[in-house]
Amino acid sequence: MLRDYLLGLPRRYKRLLQVLADVVLVWVALWLAFVVRLGSYEDVDPFGGHAWLFLVAPLLAIPLFIRIGMYRAVMRYLGNEALIAIAKAVTLSSLFLALAVYWYRDVPAFVPRSLVFNYWWISLILLGGLRLLLRQYVLGDWYSVGLANPFGRDDGLPRVAIYGAGAAGNQLAAALRMGRSMRPVAFIDDDGSIANRVIAGLKVYKPKHIAQMIDETGAGEVLLAIPSANRARRREILAALEHFPLHVRSVPGFMDLASGRVKVEDIQEVDIADLLGRDSVAPREDLLERCIRDNIVLVTGAAGSIGSELSRQIMLLHPRTLILFDHSEYGLYQIHGELQQRVSELALSLDLVPVLGSVRDPGRLFAVMSSWSVTTVYHAAAYKHVPMVEHNIAEGVENNVLGTLHCAQAAIRSGVKHFVLISTDKAVRPTNIMGSTKRLAEMALQALSREAAPVLYGQPDVINQVNKTRFTMVRFGNVLGSSGSVIPLFREQIRKGGPVTVTHPKITRYFMTIPEAAQLVLQAGSMGLGGEVFVLDMGAPVQIVELAEKMIHLSGLSVRSERNPKGDIAVEFTGLRPGEKLYEELLIGDNVTPTGHPMIRSASEHYLPWDELRLVLVDLITALHSDDFEQVRQILRATVDGYAPREDIVDWIYQQRGLKQPPVS
Repeated sequence: MLRDYLLGLPRRYKRLLQVLADVVLVWVALWLAFVVRLGSYEDVDPFGGHAWLFLVAPLLAIPLFIRIGMYRAVMRYLGNEALIAIAKAVTLSSLFLALAVYWYRDVPAFVPRSLVFNYWWISLILLGGLRLLLRQYVLGDWYSVGLANPFGRDDGLPRVAIYGAGAAGNQLAAALRMGRSMRPVAFIDDDGSIANRVIAGLKVYKPKHIAQMIDETGAGEVLLAIPSANRARRREILAALEHFPLHVRSVPGFMDLASGRVKVEDIQEVDIADLLGRDSVAPREDLLERCIRDNIVLVTGAAGSIGSELSRQIMLLHPRTLILFDHSEYGLYQIHGELQQRVSELALSLDLVPVLGSVRDPGRLFAVMSSWSVTTVYHAAAYKHVPMVEHNIAEGVENNVLGTLHCAQAAIRSGVKHFVLISTDKAVRPTNIMGSTKRLAEMALQALSREAAPVLYGQPDVINQVNKTRFTMVRFGNVLGSSGSVIPLFREQIRKGGPVTVTHPKITRYFMTIPEAAQLVLQAGSMGLGGEVFVLDMGAPVQIVELAEKMIHLSGLSVRSERNPKGDIAVEFTGLRPGEKLYEELLIGDNVTPTGHPMIRSASEHYLPWDELRLVLVDLITALHSDDFEQVRQILRATVDGYAPREDIVDWIYQQRGLKQPPVS
């Protein structure tokens, strides 16, 4: 095929072909200029009296074309800049030709003065027009532009409409045409002044005329090209599109585009945060940097969902050293490689230190914190999957309670100034082991924060260790996109054709994006005086079944139900999992006060004095090491306010031993 052959030629051959074509076009333009002025081609003598002019014209034009850069533009990406360059080059070559005509008066044949003007506009048409035609040809859609298809040819490409006829929408349309993976067929835009007009060959429809657009164009997908729209507006748009059989995807957000991390044509599934519709509050820079700038910062669980995002944001706040601590070798390798690349790209003055280790190893923790003289610790390491921890009680207690305690005591011993615990809404009146262990971890930090010189747990040789560490806790709900999040599960189930599984028709959860949660954690951690439990404003709780249905609709599919038995994908209810609640809470009591940040509140909650709690921990670990899970549960129930397990013990080891489970009182 000629197009493929031309595209496959070496660059120097392509340029040579362009130069030869331009020489011919200059001659044609000059000949036509004579014909237009004289009214007859018989008076034009390119091989006689006018031969000098046909020789001079390309000798003047081609060097100018080369100098201005007409042959540097890639034909398939020809844009406005290249067309402007053509106009400049043709104008200058015409001026030089005029000088040659007026300077060389002793000519054998008549040369009219208006010839130069005719030569100028004809050259513009021929040189610019040929390039535009070639661009359409090499793109492969020369026979069809937008909705126009005079040959009636169906190329089999998916037909998509672009929501947003602005700069991003036009760039996306051009990128799709170049990529040849989708065919843009229409724009949708809220601006009534451009409704029913044609932009870049595509008709613009109002949102209220989407059904008409589908009928006329056969579009099966909508691409959102509105990167600057806030989340509330995006939610309105998604709600309007949900009623149509359209798969909705989007181009990246404005900040991703501005940072250069992604391009307009990097199409992605709709961000679930847009379905929630809540815009994040601009951060306070003074709070973000207070515990980080020029400090040595340690993040435990740095390879996890929250820990990795904390590390990404901390890196940009100019710490002197950032220590990534995690027990997962592969996870640590990944996050360290990602951050190291960013450090190089941004030329940051930062020491990035990956450390393999477990929070269950107090000696390792103390060695790291004391060796690097750590200033600030963000403790994100924890087991957080409710059913998994419910089936593995010993590991949950060891990691979440003792791991936090080891970190806190290592911080006290090594003189860490700031210690921030990442907690969870599941710690409030928990019905599961995971939530109760996180609340007990909170209580341990609350107790330690009130002790100027505590006797540390498990350190009989260290008496009355001086405590210079300020402990704060930050509690929030589910984060979108975290490991184990329901969103990727729903997407995968929809991709496979369903069913989409939801545990209960009335189950609700709070949601927040990972970047927003990490940003608020950094700010909250800077606000505490010691012992506070900060609670993030998670907005309104989301009903999970409604979220699942919205995701199905925005995939261009319908929900199969009793009302719609011919729908595409069914939603099935599987029942609550061990330890799972219908709804989560963020506060144990009503004693909550506002802070200097509108999204952060401070809660004052009950805790045990350190001397009492230390004895409880001794009993808890004794019961744990003897695999006495009934006693572990009783200690947690007696210590953690509101802990009310709703089912029998389901720990794998406990069940395997065949022990009789006591009824839940």
